[in-house]
Amino acid sequence: MLMIPPSIIIKQKKLPDEPGVYFYYDVQGKLLYIGKATSLKRRVSSYFTKAHDRRIGEMVRQIARIDYQVMPTVIEALVLEANQIKAHRPKYNILEQDDRSFLYLVITREVYPRPVLMRGHELHVLGINPFCKELSKEAKKKFLAVYGPYISGRSLRQALEIVRPMIPWSDCESPRNGEKARPCFPASIGLCPGVCTGAITPKEYRKIIQQLLWFFEGKKGRILRTVRTAMKQAAHTQDFEQAVKYRNQISALEHIQDIALIQREDREVVPQTEVGGIDLHGRIEAYDMSSISGTSAVGSMVVFENGKPAKDQYRKFKIKTVRGVNDVGMLEEVLRRRLAHAHLHPHAWPLPILIVIDGGEGHMLRAQNVLSEMGFFVPLIGIAKGFDRKQDRLVYDRTNPRLLAVAERGKEIFQRARDEAHRFAIQYHRKVRGRLKK
Repeated sequence: MLMIPPSIIIKQKKLPDEPGVYFYYDVQGKLLYIGKATSLKRRVSSYFTKAHDRRIGEMVRQIARIDYQVMPTVIEALVLEANQIKAHRPKYNILEQDDRSFLYLVITREVYPRPVLMRGHELHVLGINPFCKELSKEAKKKFLAVYGPYISGRSLRQALEIVRPMIPWSDCESPRNGEKARPCFPASIGLCPGVCTGAITPKEYRKIIQQLLWFFEGKKGRILRTVRTAMKQAAHTQDFEQAVKYRNQISALEHIQDIALIQREDREVVPQTEVGGIDLHGRIEAYDMSSISGTSAVGSMVVFENGKPAKDQYRKFKIKTVRGVNDVGMLEEVLRRRLAHAHLHPHAWPLPILIVIDGGEGHMLRAQNVLSEMGFFVPLIGIAKGFDRKQDRLVYDRTNPRLLAVAERGKEIFQRARDEAHRFAIQYHRKVRGRLKK
């Protein structure tokens, strides 16, 4: 139930329960504040039902009109919020802060441009005013673009990671002349187009960076039009493999799964269990497969919440499409079925904040490919078995600062989840095998 005073004018006289950006104005029509929301209805209402500090309380008392813009996803609301704050500089967005303390996304001007996060004071040292609508000539020598300010550095980092499977940017350096370089881990799972190995030309990579620029300018529609044109051209020249890649990119952009941003958006205090933006007491899913010589094959999904098994949320899968001994193929089938349920029943099957897989690099590569193809961003950690638990090896993207921060801290929880998935898979496998013997 809304608790907003009736004297305040609300756009269309109601607030939708959808993602978007809201704008607060005073009686003179002066813009006071801009914010983003997972649910405009819940977020805006919270300003009038919860206690606030002096600054926010002062602002709330001045609100006379509320406007908003509905957005398809939270990540697009995040982008719009930053662009609108930059354009209008509302008083209460920058009060007690200034443009030197906010975080900005800058795209470097290099042969292979990179996205880099910088504070406002770092840009000022370089002689750049990040609030200028147009970069100066000096700034253009260093950067292609500067986006922000972003209120939450964690949300900006998550946004970049969510976008990466759809627009595979790279922060690698290209190999020197004649030098052979091994692919980085993101390249091995399709998140880096191969800058590190010289697999992509600067011209082709610039097309990817152009899409990244458009996304953070709020021009997703332009990306979709460009990719659709490229898909038709690829199909016309019978380059069907490339056409399929374009089709998958279109699907991912049209069905962005920004669960990480949704789960974090309204939290004002980061839990002590949260490391690098990943809450170890949040929903963690672990997967394992079980069969004998490829027969009676089954898969298991177990769920840990608050660091403990949530057995009422476990799921069993009888393998339907894979024959013979093929753990990686079975894992792919299980993940595809699980993610399909997330599309159809997002509330019944909420996405986890992290997935644990019993397996090494091969399992991780297949799992990441499935997630990327289906348009989901969920961090992955694999556990390659050692001869005892102490020798278990964690497999993950070591270029991802969030995973670096959480890996060792959460290793015990991940191992317990893996062991529970193994136990549950074996239990179900024996049950299926027993039925066949009868």
